[in-house]
Order: sequence, then structure tokens, then C-alpha cells
Amino acid sequence: MSTIRDVAALANVSAATVSRVLNHDTKYKMTNETIERVWKAVAELGYKAPTSSLDQMRSTHRTGTDKNNPRKFGCILNVQGGKYNDPYYLSILSGFEDEIMKKGYEVSFIRTNKELENPKVLSSTFQDPVNGVIIMNTLEPSTFQYLKKQTPYIVGIDTDHNDIDNVAYDHYSAAFMAIRHLMERGYKRIGFIGGFRENMKTSRRYNGYFSALHSFGLEYDPDWVLASNWDEEYCEKTVREAYKKKHLPDAYFVASDLMAIGVLRTLFDLGVRVPEEVAVMGLSNIEISKYSNPPLTTIALPIHDMGRVAANALFARIEGDDTPAKVITLSAEVLKRSST
Repeated sequence: MSTIRDVAALANVSAATVSRVLNHDTKYKMTNETIERVWKAVAELGYKAPTSSLDQMRSTHRTGTDKNNPRKFGCILNVQGGKYNDPYYLSILSGFEDEIMKKGYEVSFIRTNKELENPKVLSSTFQDPVNGVIIMNTLEPSTFQYLKKQTPYIVGIDTDHNDIDNVAYDHYSAAFMAIRHLMERGYKRIGFIGGFRENMKTSRRYNGYFSALHSFGLEYDPDWVLASNWDEEYCEKTVREAYKKKHLPDAYFVASDLMAIGVLRTLFDLGVRVPEEVAVMGLSNIEISKYSNPPLTTIALPIHDMGRVAANALFARIEGDDTPAKVITLSAEVLKRSST
């Protein structure tokens, strides 16, 4: 286990300086460069005060918590824009908080993957021990390893970390289900919007879309496949470009309700009637999707329950569940509205 002297050596400062930085002591002047070096060393070494070691945390967790020191949990959001702008992740967070507070526990921090790229933020987030954390995306290896050193119990929401429990839905089946619905509604020229261009073909949703087209004997045209970069403005821009090039299909399956609502808005601005000229189908069933114009047909996911299930998976681990890491897959269903 790293010591304060290890941190000092790596940062090329004295142990006293490390102590001052960790305790936010402003009595002595330090340059920003020195402070940054210390926090970077702390994050790299995974340094923690001895009183919050993982062995002590595990002992505390399994014997219960003091009334004045209730169990505390953290959450790491996966967002591309503002911290609280994506209703999909906020609904998961809401379910997680509901279950945590139902037991009288606390959510002690909510961070984003972007925030944790800052070594100072990463280290300060875990200055006080937490009993468990849920993560809503696949973290960088260094960040994930640091997190594992700080808290013994982590549950992922649909991540690629296979050494922790994950709560997920079947991306491939959800996309296949969407294309089947559109095909049954009579649409034959079906496009896909989602993800980043560079890794589109490794996406499970894209593969579900592509396989469904093949299975149902439907035409595939690469011009009907657009990247969204999970950014509404970028997504709307790509749809406008497809319209100008006369590359619009009969229907779009969009791999996120938030992006799909942006597509609806763009088609409305362009004077393209939905669903008469182009149908639009989303994925997730966020609350606002039923209020879009027209109301959005979507693949409904139990997103609030995903947070609740993640909380209960953490509780089970804390109480002694030592079975191998597992994936808890929740079901999805087609929710028909007016956009198709």
C-alpha cells in the first residue's frame, strides 16, 4: 500500500507538502503546478489514508454501520454534454437514489466520467470512504483500477467491465425488435442513427439492425446509416445533410430517444412529415418521448428499475454475496406511438 512518502517522492515534494495539499491547507503558498503534481501522484498511486483501507471498509460494511455514520454510495454518470442533461442516465440515477434512501443510506457523490479525468477531482472524490459505487459507462483502465482500490463494491450499468456485476439490456435484441416493428408497419427502406462513425460496426445496436435487415430481406444502403456522436446538434446536422443529398430512407431507427427527438425536430423544420414521409423510432422510453411531436414510438427499457436493481446488487455484495460477477439483463418491449 502506498504511503505519503511514496506520493511525495513521485511528486518530487516533501511529505509535509503532500499533507498540506490533501488537507487543502492554504497557510503556505504553493504553485498550481506543485498542487497538480501532488494530486496526479495521489491518483497514480491510489494513495488513501490508512484509516480508510479496503480491509477496514469491508469489515465495517459486513458488521453494519454506526447510526451516525450511515452507508454512503457514489455514482459516476456517462454524459456527453451537461452533467444533468441526459434523462436516460438521470432516470437510472433516480431509481438508484430511491433504493438507497429507502434503506436510510446516502448518495455521497455524483460525478461524470469527464470530471474524473482530473486527478485532483478523482482523488478528492474518494477522500471519504464509500461503501459502493455504480458506474454508467466503461471507464478508462487507469480510472477503473483506481476506483477498485478505493471501494470494494462496484456495479456497472451496461459496461464492458466483466469483473463486476452489470445491469443491462440486450442491445442486439432491442435493435432487432425495432426493425421488426418497422417492417411490420410496412417500411422497407430503414436507416439507423447512433454512435460514432469510427466504431459503428462494432456496436451491438448496429449489428442488431443490420442482422434484422438481412433476416427480413430488406435493402441495406450505407447512406441511410448516420453517426450521432451522442450529440443532438451533430445528429441534427447529419439528418440535414442526408436530406440535402436526397438520402432519407422511409424510416429511421435511432439508438436513443434523446437523439430521436432531435431527428423529429429536424424533420419538422425541413417540412418532412412524420410518419407519412419518414417514420422515426427511438430507444429507451425517456419521459419526454411521449410528449414529442408526434409522440415517439420507442423500445421501452425499464430504466428506473435499472438503478434500483443496481442498488440491490450492491447491497447483496456488501452483505456477503461472493458469487462470480454476473450480468442482470432486463427486458425491453415495443411501445407504439404516432411516429411510426
